[in-house]
This record gives sequence, C-alpha cells and structure tokens, in this order.
Amino acid sequence: MGRGIGHSCAAVLLLGTAVAMGAGDAFAVEERLRREDHDVARAALERGEILPLEKILARVRESVRGDVVGVELERERGAWIYEIKIIGPGSAMIEARVDAQTGKIVGRGD
Repeated sequence: MGRGIGHSCAAVLLLGTAVAMGAGDAFAVEERLRREDHDVARAALERGEILPLEKILARVRESVRGDVVGVELERERGAWIYEIKIIGPGSAMIEARVDAQTGKIVGRGD
C-alpha cells in the first residue's frame, strides 16, 4: 500500500536505522509499517472514504481481463487511489488506477 510523502520519509528513516541494527530488526520495522498501512486503510474504509477492495476488484474485472497480482492504496492530491497490477493476455503487465471512493478506473497502463 502506498504511503504519503511524510510517511514514506519516516519509513525510510526507520528502515535505515533498523538495517544498521541488523536484519532481524529491519524485518520487525517493515512488519510494523505494514500494520500501520493496514490501519490507515481500515480507518479510511470505516469513514466511507474508500470502497471495500472486493467491490473495486469486481469493477476492474468487468473491464480488464487477467489475474490480479498486486494492489496498493495510495493518497494522491487528497484522493485515495487503488493501483491494481494485473497480468493480462499474453503475459502483459497492466496497471489499473482506480478512484478508491467511486470505483471508477481513472487510468490504465499496458
């Protein structure tokens, strides 16, 4: 899941510190950041700022064929955006950018 600029900077600093302390500590920091991302996404869902991922994926599957291999949730210019990576026909990598509040595909890269 994506992070805002401030959160990303903090993540880099924490991860750098953890790496200096040792690999085991780096994994602990990474896991903590994942939990924080999960909490941010859950709070946005509870506030009605984003749709549940199941609904987003159902809408994407209506217009993009393939297998979903990755999902990120990012905050961009005040809007929540799901970035969904799909392996399409012929093993083409497709990235669908979806407005997380409306479910509308706002960008697609093949």
